[in-house]
Amino acid sequence: MASSASERGDCVTFSVRLPKIPDLPEAADANDTEGCIQCQLGSKLVLFITGECHWMCDYCPLSENRREIDWMFANERRVEVGDWDAVIEEARAMNATGAGITGGDPVMARERVLEACRRLKAEFGTGFHLHMYTSIPFRPAWAAEFAEAGLDEIRFHFLDLKPEKYSETMAACVEAGMLTGVEIPCEPDKEEELMELLETMRDMPVQFLNLNELEITVGNHDNMEVRGFNLSDEITAGAAGSAEVATRMRDRVMAAQIGSPDPFDGVTREPYGYHLKFCTATYKDSGQLRRRFLRRGEHTISPHEILTEDGTLVFGAIDCEAGDAADWIEEIHEETGLPRRFILFDEENGRIELPLSMAEELVGAIDAPIALVEVHPTHERLEMTVVYLNEDVGKEQFDEPTE
Repeated sequence: MASSASERGDCVTFSVRLPKIPDLPEAADANDTEGCIQCQLGSKLVLFITGECHWMCDYCPLSENRREIDWMFANERRVEVGDWDAVIEEARAMNATGAGITGGDPVMARERVLEACRRLKAEFGTGFHLHMYTSIPFRPAWAAEFAEAGLDEIRFHFLDLKPEKYSETMAACVEAGMLTGVEIPCEPDKEEELMELLETMRDMPVQFLNLNELEITVGNHDNMEVRGFNLSDEITAGAAGSAEVATRMRDRVMAAQIGSPDPFDGVTREPYGYHLKFCTATYKDSGQLRRRFLRRGEHTISPHEILTEDGTLVFGAIDCEAGDAADWIEEIHEETGLPRRFILFDEENGRIELPLSMAEELVGAIDAPIALVEVHPTHERLEMTVVYLNEDVGKEQFDEPTE
């Protein structure tokens, strides 16, 4: 994401933009897991179950407001620990078909994970797909508990790329009926170790391997700088070299699958027995995140709002004191014929919201600041853009953009 502030004549705009990528080659294929497919459709609730983790990975992308803090988030919405009604409300707001349980490390809050699985399956049915991430080689006996609670798929993150200690736990997960695999970031300086991992996993109970492009974020920037990693370009958060390593790994597995020589070293290898999926940083933002925003926007849009192709909501707004709101709304209704359901008062922000087209017509007719407003369709409705339409409204009307 990129943010900017600029002045144009007598208006000031604040914008936060998702990168626009016309072609997204990471579309789901027949061998992708159900968790991946739903994520790519934007239909998975992201359930951040806890920020606690037993391992401080230097590439962890979490920001300071989530790292090592025992909070819960349902998508971008912070919820109290154990407030399953709020979690379910957020799932309904986006018409979710499943949930990805993440952290921190969810196994640090094992009982909470079990309760989440039970609650979500009870509310939405057994077809509501649940997958979880963990880096803990937990007790094999716990695998049956997770499966019984309703967990469908589990993804292990091998710490230090050392898989041996995970074998027994993963075998128990497979035996319990969960789709079991590995998901790791592709570190550009670990290509040799990553290629060796492909071979090691031949003898492990691995059904899939997901490679994520290593991302440089606010949460890990200093550590990534120490390791000499730079952004691959100005659009994506991906680390330079990560995608290239992941592509060579994917090509090796695909070539082995069809009995062809590896395009990198020319060696023909036996099939690996598991599916490899590579997910880029660009696709996470431009594909998965945008589609989730679009989905939530479609299910929460108000009559006066427009849903854009970026998954944002746009409307007009008139600054108004709470004591004047009822009279102003009635006057707008009477003078324009606009149905009342298209006009509402936002008490928190002190403004009347209405269709942008009507707001533009009212410029000059109402002695008050009138603006175009663009927000994310999230629970908090983060403001992305505010453009005042009145010629006499200057920079003094603006505060800093909402965090």
